[in-house]
Amino acid sequence: MDADNLCNFNGMKHTIVIKNVREKPLKADGFRVLVDRLWPRGLTKKEVAYDLWAKELAPGTALRKWYGHDLSLWTGFCKRYLAELEKNEFVNDFWEQAKDHSIITLLYGAKDREHNQAVVLRSFLSTHPGGA
Repeated sequence: MDADNLCNFNGMKHTIVIKNVREKPLKADGFRVLVDRLWPRGLTKKEVAYDLWAKELAPGTALRKWYGHDLSLWTGFCKRYLAELEKNEFVNDFWEQAKDHSIITLLYGAKDREHNQAVVLRSFLSTHPGGA
């Protein structure tokens, strides 16, 4: 496990992993958090098996549409999304809901495993643990 996946909240260590929403849910996933603003197409709530739909942590609609999964815009997307997260009041609420879970799995619906909002969000949460 690398340091980017681990953060500390009031003495409790959290492992933050990311997983595509279409992958089979496992008990080892811990606290499953859907981090898409829109519900994943073609999936039921049972198939997603989420504990929290944190659409407030997802990129804003304007940013999501601007990026459109165009890899030439990835760096700009990361910078803009991190700026959104810095101002996002829901981050503290998220940590309050996640504080008792040692494993947090961020679920995303994008096809690209390396260039999606969950990658950026995991990095942000790892450096902004619980109630900055």
